[in-house]
Amino acid sequence: MSRGGADASRREEDRAIEARAREIYHEILRRTPEHDFDPTIDRVRRIVDLLGEPQRSFRAIHLTGTNGKTSTARMIDALLRELNLRTGRFTSPHLANVRERIAIDGEPISAEAWVRTWDDIAPYVGLVDDELVASGKYGATGILSFFEVLTAMAFAAFADAPVDVAVLEVGMGGEWDSTNVVDAEVAVLTPIALDHERWLGHTVAEIAGVKSGIIKPGATAVLARQSDEALAVVLDWAEAVGARVVVEVPDDVEGEELLLTPGLAVLARSVAVGGQVVTLRGIGAVYEDVFVPLHGEHQAHNALLAVAAVEAFLGGVALPGEVVEAAFAGVTSPGRMELVRSSPTVLVDAAHNPAGARAAVATLEEAFAFERLVGVFGVMGDKDVEGILAELEPVLDEIVVTHSSSVRSMELEDLAELARDVFGEDRVHVADRLSDALTLAAELAESEAMGVGTGAGVIALGSVVLAAEVRALFGRP
Repeated sequence: MSRGGADASRREEDRAIEARAREIYHEILRRTPEHDFDPTIDRVRRIVDLLGEPQRSFRAIHLTGTNGKTSTARMIDALLRELNLRTGRFTSPHLANVRERIAIDGEPISAEAWVRTWDDIAPYVGLVDDELVASGKYGATGILSFFEVLTAMAFAAFADAPVDVAVLEVGMGGEWDSTNVVDAEVAVLTPIALDHERWLGHTVAEIAGVKSGIIKPGATAVLARQSDEALAVVLDWAEAVGARVVVEVPDDVEGEELLLTPGLAVLARSVAVGGQVVTLRGIGAVYEDVFVPLHGEHQAHNALLAVAAVEAFLGGVALPGEVVEAAFAGVTSPGRMELVRSSPTVLVDAAHNPAGARAAVATLEEAFAFERLVGVFGVMGDKDVEGILAELEPVLDEIVVTHSSSVRSMELEDLAELARDVFGEDRVHVADRLSDALTLAAELAESEAMGVGTGAGVIALGSVVLAAEVRALFGRP
């Protein structure tokens, strides 16, 4: 066969694999979705037992919290790879392609590996499905859920690669999350706030109790700054299981007192072109003047958690300064205060709860000099919509409410009514199509902005699905 013929044959083969990968995704997607599930890990424990416990073939760092998990996971992954360790990373949800959720060596799992992994585990998935239906415990259609199957696929793919260490983000909560069949050496808890109250509880203390469940006996727990309510619960859990705890200095400790107070700390930070420069005090060292190409104070604290997690993973030793610098220099966090267009500037952010909106507002005020800023907002119906809108109101001149393609999106008229309650009638606009919402927001932003460059701005936020669809409209990879 000629070289041209071989290339054509390979392209045809690649197209067939991609098509099969899409078929598998849609097959899994027909299962119970991520937002409607039974809070138990017994089902996942059964499938991994049948698979030979692939989660025991690698070491693990496990993350939970309300916001910042994915960004922190990506930073941890980058640090580990810079240390020449082979990594697996499991995060959720995805922005463009489900295979983003299962990354090996920093890259989404290939279509070929995705197909191979599914073909390997599918018979066992079918067996567990049959057992669950026969038991009747979860109803007549109580088969493994979408997220449970993805978790099993991730563990199988990581074992097959094989990886040295997996960085695992919980899907929701911690104690009964599918990922919690792993006994991780390091547990990272980003700030805990109210979210997913239907499943996790209606107080920060209740939510902290569920999230603490990823801290295993003898592990090291790396804690972000927490409210007193959350911190007390987490510390009680850690003491009960005999875990070591490393805590970030509280946010009310500043200036010289910060230097004297023991614990993890962002000692200094300054805004820089394309991100920020930070000085971080980890477990084993102080890392000075490190460039992080992400905007916002919260990303500096995510970087701190990442450094401390990897230090803890290595036994509490300092990381080489050049490793930290190189890893962070190339880190990205798509859909997190991401610039997708200029003139006017269009930013996209995955903030979907009041705490996330608060962080977004702080970042906008610090890193961008908008003369006029218009929001494009779409949100899931089960969120604290009024709380999010209240956080956004002071920084947005006007808001265009819309929705994503998700069936969970809040009804447009209901959302518009809530927005009018917060913003007032004159500042709220409605667009049924996301593309129309973005066009209208850009026109509104430019209509009265007198400056150039960053004078007019648009920010789209409210859900990860909305962020993904905005990115797609602007052709982001």
